[in-house]
Amino acid sequence: MLPSSPSSGPSSMGRRALIGAAIASAPAVLGLSTEASAQTSTQASAQAAAPTSASPSARKKPRALPGGGDLGPNVLVFDPSTPGIQARLDEVFRQQESAQFGTGRYALLFKPGTYHGLNAQLGFYTSIAGLGLSPDDTTINGDVTVDAGWFNGNATQNFWRSAENLALVPVNGTNRWAVAQAAPFRRMHIRGGLNLSPTGYGWASGGYIADSRIDGQVGPYSQQQWYTRDSAIGSWLNGVWNMVFSGVEGAPAQSFPNPPYTTLDTTPVSREKPFLYLQGNDFRVFLPEKRTNARGVTWGNGTPRGTSLPLTQFYVARPGVTAATLNEALTQGLHLLLTPGIYHLDRPIQVNRPNTVVLGLGYATLIPDNGATAVQVADVDGVRLAGFLVDAGPVNSATLVEIGPRGASRGHSANPITVQDVFVRIGGAGAGKATTSMVINSRHTIVDHTWVWRADHGEGVGWETNRADYGVVVNGDDVLATGLFVEHFNKYDVQWFGQRGRTIFFQNEKAYDAPNQAAIQNGSIKGYAAYRVGDGVTSHEGWGLGSYCYYNVNPSIVQHHGFAAPVRSGVRFHNLLVVSLGGNGQYECVINDTGAPTSGTSTVPSTVVSYP
Repeated sequence: MLPSSPSSGPSSMGRRALIGAAIASAPAVLGLSTEASAQTSTQASAQAAAPTSASPSARKKPRALPGGGDLGPNVLVFDPSTPGIQARLDEVFRQQESAQFGTGRYALLFKPGTYHGLNAQLGFYTSIAGLGLSPDDTTINGDVTVDAGWFNGNATQNFWRSAENLALVPVNGTNRWAVAQAAPFRRMHIRGGLNLSPTGYGWASGGYIADSRIDGQVGPYSQQQWYTRDSAIGSWLNGVWNMVFSGVEGAPAQSFPNPPYTTLDTTPVSREKPFLYLQGNDFRVFLPEKRTNARGVTWGNGTPRGTSLPLTQFYVARPGVTAATLNEALTQGLHLLLTPGIYHLDRPIQVNRPNTVVLGLGYATLIPDNGATAVQVADVDGVRLAGFLVDAGPVNSATLVEIGPRGASRGHSANPITVQDVFVRIGGAGAGKATTSMVINSRHTIVDHTWVWRADHGEGVGWETNRADYGVVVNGDDVLATGLFVEHFNKYDVQWFGQRGRTIFFQNEKAYDAPNQAAIQNGSIKGYAAYRVGDGVTSHEGWGLGSYCYYNVNPSIVQHHGFAAPVRSGVRFHNLLVVSLGGNGQYECVINDTGAPTSGTSTVPSTVVSYP
């Protein structure tokens, strides 16, 4: 353990500095919708969502909020002729490199064109993206780099940063992207190789790639786990514990547990994240269409398939705006674009209109101050939440993100709700509490890459200080999770009560800071499972799921199993693992009463290839 240090740097190495010697040695185009038709659709939706029971005085129209506008000072837009690009990139990096729990938030946007000799190093809360419809519209002859010099070569805390929609020609042929959780790599074209480890091949705990093409080899080296979806790669070098692929051209063959590759030929359902782009001089937001049995990138033939909205249909929010104003904009029929910064909420953002988009830039952060829920979505079609962080406030929230009300039952298979790169944090930046972080009640919801984290280091951290019993609770039927990272909750990290649920890739750590065995006792069972399927569920399936324990406060704690599920033929799991990190706590089984116990201090996974 390292001694405490200022919040701008690592306050504790914790488990993330102990991975073990085993790791160290592991060497088709549709046209865009017209602005007119999109506007008509938005107006109709707004009229359908308008309240009908208000009194005459309450129905008096407030002054209309404007759509569109400037993106604010923390969105930096470059074109190839902009002077001093490298100096500006370096300035942002110096500020953000070690600001793990700082308040800075930045989006670095590059207009279409070709850029030469750049190295964009990304620190915390920094997003870089191209502004074309295809990654190949914006080419950087240079690198977009994440390394771990700030943390002595340890990449396990390289959270909260992203790269999207760029083509890179790396200077030395290989780009370095040594990240941990909450660091998506989307719609990228690497004309060369991709190295996922830090300089010196230090410890690393990531990660997520989607809709990307890497022409050369992907080398994870020391990465514990990784999920790659709907992409194309030249080759994949190695695996440590849990490497999962779905819909990836060039993926290695299924071979879990040795090497630890879980490979699905396609992704059952996917819809890529909305993204900002330029049409001429005007900003628009592209909304990719849904794909079934998806494989490979969406942009291979140029323009992706989907529809487009002008920025004038978005309320461009700045930090300091109230929840009441955000809700007024939504009621008015606008979508929300959250520019980089921190937003304090005294009530939930209420998303009631079908097909509403709430898109964050630069890790825009929502903090409910008085125990409120941050975001509530009605049981309606097509809502897209993407690209923001929800940070629990000091007063306990019953929930932080709710998708659909309790008892939601409408089908949304044709036009699902999507939750993408929406991250949740309890503690770390200060005391925070929430009983349940994310609740999914609406059917057919797609949760595509989330990290739901009860902090194990930083400020406001302790077994009761940042109390959070449950991470993700799924009540809706037919929900799909692709890239589910949930860690350190006081009780269950994931509970799944809906029918026909599916998870492709799960990464978990049990809470480090349990004081003793009694604190985690679950009736007669030792510890709460990381991933529990409810007793009444008759159909569920998961691929490539891992749970780790690192009970560093009390290494004698025993966790009976990582996974719990009813024993039924319709409830199936493929390629499960549990790991005891350096012998700090032990698992007795992998799932239910099946699977060998983890042994000693060897940090070697115990696996179950198929269950039941």
